[in-house]
Amino acid sequence: MRDLATLPKAHLHLHLEGAMRPETLAEFAREAGDVAPPVRGYTTFPEFVQMYDGAVSFVRTREQLARVVREVVQDAAASGAVWIEAQANPMFYVPQFGTPEEVTEFMVRTGREEAERLGIGFGLMLVAIRNLPPADAEALAELAAGFAGRGVVSFGLAADEALFGPAPFARAFTIAREAGLVAAPHAGELRGPDSVREALDLLGARRIQHGVRAVEDPDLVRRLADEGTVLDVCPSSNVALWVVPEMGAHPLPALLEAGVRCSLNGDDPLLFGPGLLEEYETARTAIGLSDEQLAAVARASLEGAAAPAEFVSAQLAAVDAWLS
Repeated sequence: MRDLATLPKAHLHLHLEGAMRPETLAEFAREAGDVAPPVRGYTTFPEFVQMYDGAVSFVRTREQLARVVREVVQDAAASGAVWIEAQANPMFYVPQFGTPEEVTEFMVRTGREEAERLGIGFGLMLVAIRNLPPADAEALAELAAGFAGRGVVSFGLAADEALFGPAPFARAFTIAREAGLVAAPHAGELRGPDSVREALDLLGARRIQHGVRAVEDPDLVRRLADEGTVLDVCPSSNVALWVVPEMGAHPLPALLEAGVRCSLNGDDPLLFGPGLLEEYETARTAIGLSDEQLAAVARASLEGAAAPAEFVSAQLAAVDAWLS
C-alpha cells in the first residue's frame, strides 16, 4: 500500500487558529492563569464558532502567534504537504500586535521562514467574516491587495453562509481578484447549491471552501467540472457539523466521478480532530477512494494552489512518481 505521507499535496482549507495544537492551547491558557476552553461538544454552528473564538482569545502575544504559525506549517509538512495556504484575519490582533499591515507582514514572514526551513511553500489567505460589515471586508481586501506578490495569495469569506449571503461582499472580491489573488470563499456547506452558484457568479470564485452540497444540483456539478473549479473539501468537518450524516455517505466520490476537481483538507483540526494526513487516510479507508483518485485529489490541490507555476509542475511530476 502506498504511503500517503509521501504523496505531495497542498493544504488549501485551514483556519490558522483552528489548526492550533491542543497542547499549545492548553499551555497558552496556563500562561494566562486559566484553563483551556472546550473545543468539543458543540451542537450548533454558532456554538462551534463560539469555541473557535474562545481558542483565538488565548493567542495574546506576538510570540504566541508566531508559535501557532510555525506549528501549523510543521504539521502540514509532517502530513506530506509541499504547500500550505493558511487562512487568517489579521484584524483579530489589531491593535495589540500593531497595525493591520504589521500583523499581516508578521504572519507572512513567520510562515515563510518556517516553510523555507522545512523545504515547503507557504502562502497566506486573508479571510473576511460574513457577520461583519461589508466595508470591513473591503478594507481587508485592500490590505490583501497590498500584499499581493508579497506572501498573501488568496482571499476568502467565512462564517455562517445561511445567515449572510455573498452579495454584499462582491466589491471586496473584485478588489482581491484585480490584485491577482485567488478568490476562495466558503460556500455549499450550511447552504445548498445556490450558495455555490452565488460564490461563482457574484464573487468570481476560483476555488470553493467546502462546496460539497453542489452535489444536490446536477447542472451545477457539470458547471464546476466544465469550469475546473476546485472544491476544498473537509470530510471530518462535514460530518462533525452535520453537513453529511456519516463518512460513508460523503459526496466526495460522486463529485470526483462527475469530473469535479477536489482537494482534501483539515479545516479546523483543533475542533474536529484529524489533520491533513488523517483526512487522506479517511478518504482511503472510510470513503473508499483508490490511490488513483487520491493522486487526482492531490493534483487538484496543487493545481488549485496559488503557488508558483514551476513549483506546481515539479510537484505534479512527483505525484505521478508516487502513483507509478
